[in-house]
Order: sequence, then structure tokens, then C-alpha cells
Amino acid sequence: MEKSRVAIVGLGTVGSGVARLLLDHGDRTARHAGRTLWLEKAVVRDVSKPRGCDLPAGVVTDKLEEVLNDPEIKVVAQLVGGLEPARTIMLRLLEAGKDIVTANKALLAEHGPELFDRARELGRSIAFDAAVAGGVPIITNVSQCLSANQVESLQGILNGTCNYIVSQMDECGWSYQHALSEAQRLGFAEADPTFDVDGTDAAQKLAILAHLAFGARVRWADIPRTGIDTLDLADLNFAKELGYRIKLIAHARLDKAGLELSVAPTLIRSGHPLAEVRANYNAISVIGDAVGDLFFHGQGAGQMPTASAVVADMIDMAVGRTPITFRTLELWSDREAKVDLRPDEDLPGRYYMRFRVNDEPGVMAQITSILGKASLSISSIIQHEPPKPSSGQDRDATVQLVIMTHEASEGVASRAVEQIEALPVTIGNVVRMRVVES
Repeated sequence: MEKSRVAIVGLGTVGSGVARLLLDHGDRTARHAGRTLWLEKAVVRDVSKPRGCDLPAGVVTDKLEEVLNDPEIKVVAQLVGGLEPARTIMLRLLEAGKDIVTANKALLAEHGPELFDRARELGRSIAFDAAVAGGVPIITNVSQCLSANQVESLQGILNGTCNYIVSQMDECGWSYQHALSEAQRLGFAEADPTFDVDGTDAAQKLAILAHLAFGARVRWADIPRTGIDTLDLADLNFAKELGYRIKLIAHARLDKAGLELSVAPTLIRSGHPLAEVRANYNAISVIGDAVGDLFFHGQGAGQMPTASAVVADMIDMAVGRTPITFRTLELWSDREAKVDLRPDEDLPGRYYMRFRVNDEPGVMAQITSILGKASLSISSIIQHEPPKPSSGQDRDATVQLVIMTHEASEGVASRAVEQIEALPVTIGNVVRMRVVES
């Protein structure tokens, strides 16, 4: 059978999984590709480091030039993370005549236009199905399978680390720090989890999906985002009492006013498919004007789910499907239709608000007066009676107050909260989150 010689650059967790699929299941890939994907080289920084798979002699090298200078290697899985040297490596591979498969969402979110323009100039292609949601085939579905549709909205749980942490807080009553520590112990969270828990990772993935679904050219850093690192167990409990669950939601919606984009902890009505996504899973809800509602769910990270997406892209690249699609879609091209990003303060939504206030007469009237003057209508209110103090303890002079609003703009809600926080009866900052019904 004909061989297509391929290479891997970066033999970490995902790279090792890709190598295992190519070496252990060559018959499977050959059946789909009509040829054997022959792993010729795997480039690493340290050849002496133990790997998660057994590789034939001569495959592992620390010299990128062995790939660059081999004309028989046509397809390369570039699996180095971060921005540099990943960007430089990808440009060198393209200039050496290689087609690229990558899982690096940060690189695409930051340097997508440069890399895709260069690939087009050189007659090369880039595939990146593994860059968003791991083994969930959302990239292919949004960019190709839904091409007869105008995508109207997209909401997703795009970070498995955050979903695991929030799920454990919700189901087990753990604190944020306890849930994070357990996620790190299980390998779901990095030693430094900042990019996951502060919403950066989800915003980078949303920027890619927004480009595919809407033709948007938006920098991920311009997407309003709030992480889960300040999420309080009290809000998860109040949400359940109200019939909701809290999830870190990447949100995109297109209407005549423009494109809404945001990443933030959000109340989702219990029973909604996104509300029921547990542990480290990812899920994306998509609405197309022709197809209607679609829901994608699966492992959003991890060695083999991500490796599955990488190898599928390598097969498509080797048989010629990806180059045709790449030329046709013209991703990150100046010829893409532009959409306007709606100003953050104009975004409509319902809101959950939690206040800690002095337990004294007239407090409710002060808060509802501010909301009323802002035309922010109240849907429901929760105020629990404070617990009786234990023997010898003073009574707690504060209470928690939760208000659910009807729809209003982000600007109106934000200004009302600022006024409430300035009241002498309000203690600390107000917690405010968006609410999604469907």
C-alpha cells in the first residue's frame, strides 16, 4: 500500500497519543486514508526523556531540520504549545513545503491571520480540528457541515478544567480551592491553572469559533471575560434553589445589532443540556437558521481524545480533502465578510445578583428604588432568615439578598450595581451573573 510519510513536532501528552494511534492502528488509518500514514520523524527537545509510547529506532530526533529537509515528509502535526517557538516552527514548516495539523488554539487565536496568509501564499494548508474541544468535532461541523446555514448562536462549555471544578463544587459542596487541588491531582488542571480558570482559554477558543461561524475577526483579548476563580459556593447553592446551575459559558449570538461575545460564569436552567454537562467534559450548543438546534458533547481534552482529532486531520490532509477545503474557506482572510462586535454595555440579558447587606429596616426599599429608577424589573427575590447564633455568640447583623431580574442591558445593570455597592448598607461587592433560559 502507498505510504504518506508524516512527522510530529512535539512529543508531549498529545504528541505521544498521536504516535500511538499511527503506530498501533496503522490498519485503521490506512482504511480511511487509502494509504499508510508512516511516522517518519518525531521532533523533541530532549531525546533522552522517557516517552509515553514505544517508537522505532531513528524516529525520535531533536533536529527540526531532519523534517524540514526531507521532501518525502508532506504532513506534519505541529504540537508545540504556547506562542513561541510554536509560531516560528510553524512558519518554517510552511516555508519548507509542509502541510500542518495543529492543536494550538492560543497560537491560532493570536497569530491566525499571519499563519493562514502565509500558508495561502505558499500553497500550503493548515488543519486545526483539535484546537477547540479536543475530540469533539466542532471545528469541522461549524466550518463545513453547517455551510448551508447562518449560525445564529453558539454557547459552549469549552474548558474541561473549569467544568470539573464547578461540577465538584456543585455536587460535592467543595470549596473552589479544594476542587482546584483535586483537579490538579487528577491531571485535569495545570500546576499554574491561571489561563484556564480566568477565562483566557475559553476566550481563545471562542475567538476561533466566532471566526468560523460568523466571519468575525476579533482578538480574543477583546472578548469580555470573567473566570471561575472568584466563584463562591453560596452562589451555586442559591442557583440550585432557583432551579439553575452555574457553568462557565462561552457565548456568541448574532442579530441585526451585531455580534455578542462573552465568557463568564452563567446561570443555566436545570434540564438544559449544558446544565447537565459534568466533570471535565466539553459541550457546545449551536443554532443554525436551517438546521435548528444542535448539541455536541464529549471529551474536550486529554491525550487520546485530542490525538483522535489530530490524526483525523492528518488523514484528511494526506488524502487531499483539507487542501480543497482550506482554499475554499479562505479562513482569516481579508475577503471574509465582517460583522460588527456589539459594545459590551449594549448586550441584553437577565441577571442574578447577590448582595450582602445590613439586616435593618429599609434596606430592601433602597435597593429596589435604585433598580426601579434604572428600569431594571425584578423577577424574584430570596432572603433567608439569618441563622440563630450559637450560645455566647452575637447575632449576625448582615444577611444575603438574591435578586433575579428581567432582561436589561449590560450597561444598565452595571450602573445600577455600582450605585447599590455605594450604599452604606451594602457590604462588599455585589455578585452579578447572566442568566440563560434556553
